[in-house]
Amino acid sequence: MPGPLNGIRIVEFAGIGPGPFCGMMLADHGAEVIRIERPGGRLDPRDPLSRNRRSIVLDTKSEAGLTVAKALCARADGLIEGYRPGVMERLGLGPDVLLGDNPRLVYGRMTGWGQYGPYAQAAGHDINYIALSGVLHTIGRADERPVPPVNYVGDFGGGAMMLAFGMVSALLAVRMGGPGQVIDAAMTDGSALLAGMSWYFHAIGQNADRAGVNMLDGGAHFYDTYECADGKFISIGSIEPQFYGLLRQAAGIADDPAFDAQHDRLAWPDLKARLTAIFRTRPRDEWDAVMAETDICYAPVLGMGEAPGHPHNVARQTFGEVGGVLQPMPAPRYSVTTSDTPTAAPLAGADTAAILDELGLSADLLGA
Repeated sequence: MPGPLNGIRIVEFAGIGPGPFCGMMLADHGAEVIRIERPGGRLDPRDPLSRNRRSIVLDTKSEAGLTVAKALCARADGLIEGYRPGVMERLGLGPDVLLGDNPRLVYGRMTGWGQYGPYAQAAGHDINYIALSGVLHTIGRADERPVPPVNYVGDFGGGAMMLAFGMVSALLAVRMGGPGQVIDAAMTDGSALLAGMSWYFHAIGQNADRAGVNMLDGGAHFYDTYECADGKFISIGSIEPQFYGLLRQAAGIADDPAFDAQHDRLAWPDLKARLTAIFRTRPRDEWDAVMAETDICYAPVLGMGEAPGHPHNVARQTFGEVGGVLQPMPAPRYSVTTSDTPTAAPLAGADTAAILDELGLSADLLGA
């Protein structure tokens, strides 16, 4: 069966990062996503974020381009855009106009700071958004600078995934008889929400307001990464007492009374130093042979060149080739509906003539 979003049409105004990721999520799960590309824009077939698309090139600053964009949105279920607040309005494609033409339209807006607030018109990137939300402050080693977690937390977790969830929720509301509406997805809001458990721990006094000294941020000896004799790394997450006991057995410290004080924060630095020395005595593969597939809560830290070949990832087909390039496959999985192998991003404008024909517009309108 086709994906669960089969029959949903989304218009995506071209952007970078979180907007395309949201479009990929919707397309991976069955939606038809038509990307409006600017003149001179391009799509890279190696980019997972641009897969499973149809592409039309429009100059939305021209009368003809604006006409086609409006026609597309009038027949769409949803729209996603990632411009600064006010840009779409200046183009004549703001929510008032498009919801006026199509009252059932779900209008998704992706920004770092949100549609309003003192920072709304300022430029920024993931690192800035998660700094303002308090998240960046929680990531890093003790007494060192905060460490940017690539752009996973702001752009993709707090931004794109929140927008995708909002789009599906609002689309469901429309199907249940509700009106279309605007979704204001701000990465500051979304990243703050991702840190909900940390805010709870902070509220009950279990988290110090600094990084690298708490249980889940590398402060605890039983929840961290360790270097092995070959320079590779392993991850340990033995929080529960039964799992911690198995770790002690595997590491040869079952009878060491010092490790009885698992949750004594004052003891953590010394216990971590001792575990660091122990794990450096063997290469990663030897630790893997002892701890993999046990209840220690263990996994090797794999590089991007290693992860696709790991037996677990192979068994689940976590990665696959799209157009000859290795990419992560769609997630999550469904018991009934199935996602086809994704298709590589098309050439920019590859579907322009076909889309115009579907809209009942002449190809001469754009010179297509």
